[in-house]
This record gives sequence, C-alpha cells and structure tokens, in this order.
Amino acid sequence: MHIANESDFGQHFMSHRDFLDTASIGLLPKVTADALHRAVDAWACGEVNWFNDWLTQTDVARALFGAMIGASPDQVVTGPSTSVLVALIAHSLPQGARIVTPSIEFTSNLFPYLVQKDRGVEVITVAEEDLLDAIDESTTLVSLSAVQSATGQVCDLEAIRTRTNEVGALLAVDATQAAGWLPLHFDGLDALVCSGYKWLLSPRGAAYMALSDRLRRMITPLYANWYGGENISESFYGPPLRLAATARGLDPSPAWLSWVGAVQSLTLLNSIGIDAIHAHDTALATRFLTILGQPLPTRPSAIVSLGVQPDFTPDAIPFAVSVRDGRLRVSFHLYNTSDDVERAAATLQPHVIASA
Repeated sequence: MHIANESDFGQHFMSHRDFLDTASIGLLPKVTADALHRAVDAWACGEVNWFNDWLTQTDVARALFGAMIGASPDQVVTGPSTSVLVALIAHSLPQGARIVTPSIEFTSNLFPYLVQKDRGVEVITVAEEDLLDAIDESTTLVSLSAVQSATGQVCDLEAIRTRTNEVGALLAVDATQAAGWLPLHFDGLDALVCSGYKWLLSPRGAAYMALSDRLRRMITPLYANWYGGENISESFYGPPLRLAATARGLDPSPAWLSWVGAVQSLTLLNSIGIDAIHAHDTALATRFLTILGQPLPTRPSAIVSLGVQPDFTPDAIPFAVSVRDGRLRVSFHLYNTSDDVERAAATLQPHVIASA
C-alpha cells in the first residue's frame, strides 16, 4: 500500500525506525531540534536576548494554534500542560456545578474537576456510549477527549455539540490526542485544550486552551503574573492589577524554550495541512488493522488499540509502542511509513488476540 507523500513527510525528521508511539510523545522535526540547539547555544554563550527572541514566540505559537483550529489568537490561553489549563475552568465553575464526562477519561482532564468536590462540584462519569443520554438540563459542563488516550476512539463531537446546545451546557474538549492529525473546529465549543508534546511534535511545556467568550468571562486568572500584563514591559512591579483583556491575561509565565520549539513544529504542521496529515495517519492505521484482521473503527483514528496475549510485554518487540488499560496501543504519525506498518504487523501478529 502506498501512502501519498510519505517520503516528503519523512524528510522533515531525523532517520529513525520502529517508533510507533506518538500517543505517548511525538518526535521533534529537524527544524524544531535545530531551533532549540541554536537557542541553547546562544544561552550558553551569553548571546541570548530572551525578551525579544524567546518571549515573543509564545504569541506566535498562540496564533499558529488558533489558525489550526479556527480560533482567534485573542481566544487562546497558553500554559505548560493540560491539567494546569483545565484547572482554570474547574476552579471557576459555580458551586454545585454538575459535570458529565466519560469514565475512561484521562486524569489530566478529570482530576482538576474532582478536586472541586468540597465546593459541591459533582462529577458524573459514564460509559462513552451512554454520554449523550447523561447530558440533560441539570448539566453544567460536558468534558471529554476528542480522541481517547487508551482506546484511540474518536468521539462523535458533532452529536455532543448538538446535545449540549439543546440543554445549554458548556462543552470542553481535550484535544491532546487529536490536534495535529484530526481536523478540529473550535466553533461551537466553549473550551478546546491541548498539550503539544504528542501530535503537535513540540517540547513538553507548551499547551493551549481556546475559550469561548461566555466561558472566558467566568474564569478567574489564578496565575496572574507579569506576562499576563496588558503591557508586558510595564507590568514587572507594583499595583494596580493590570492584566491583558485577551486570553493572555490568563497565561502562566511561559517556559521560553518550549515555545521556541513549538513555533517551528506548528509552522510545519500548518504548512502540510491537517487534512493531509489525517489522510496519511489514518491510512497507515487502517492498513495495520487490515493486515492483522482486526475490525475497523466507525471513525478512523491514528491510534490503534489491540488485545494481546497475557504474557506480552513491549520489551518483547523491537518497536516503540505502549500498553494502556491492559491493551497494546500503536500510533502512527508523519514520520511513519507503509514499511513500518508491514513490519510491525508481521512482528505483532503472534501477540495479538484475533478478532472474534
């Protein structure tokens, strides 16, 4: 099976084989690694201008991520991780709020809500197939992943968006396992949050959260600091409080080098186009499942979850994969090829439980 442009995609990465674990960590493109090397060298030599060369990259990345999902840069909060950004939402929900979420949800998108129990915030967890039925007029917010970390299942976001609109609930989506390969549109959502170190191929420490106007108005700037100031260079000392009116007023102070790398990776992904990346990644995953004789998902995914024999361990194979919730997780991205698929399927076939 030939995957269009896979040689063109591969040229952006260092030579590698056998890496099938982007769902855990994405590989840095060469342009990103080069930018980080230059930044570290400048730092080591005392030639760095952190304010002009590094700090500005956070706003550049903010705009690039916004362009990827159809959001204005002024709507995008930046921060170090998904849980830090989700905590802004959780802390700002009214006392007694009722949150509905899938029971399989990754804990970075769950624990920030659960710790609000003392304020009477109730978290209802349900099976994914029961989510729509659990959303009613008593629901304050629905929080879920666009693509589930453990299974790779792509949610029916349009159906959930329609249901939350019907009952007037807020809708927050964790796109950490989706942004970078799955086309996403912020329109109609209240929050779309994403860590960048997986499918966005960026250093850990770069994360994003786009906010609707109604949710933005509810949120308290817990991390208020000089970087969130209306005029950064005039926000170093003393009162009064003077935060930016844009989403930057909610930002924690950025980890500079994370954003130096993020800009390069986002520029590359946007230049290739998420539709093209989606076609490439899901074609590889579909071919992999087909060779193994496994059923195909209703909505194609770049992440494959397979039942394996009880004695299986990732150490038994020469591939970087992961095990989540007792199942083998294999994930495909830009640097993977059809050759990777063929070799991985042949190696894994004896370990995979046949489909009933």
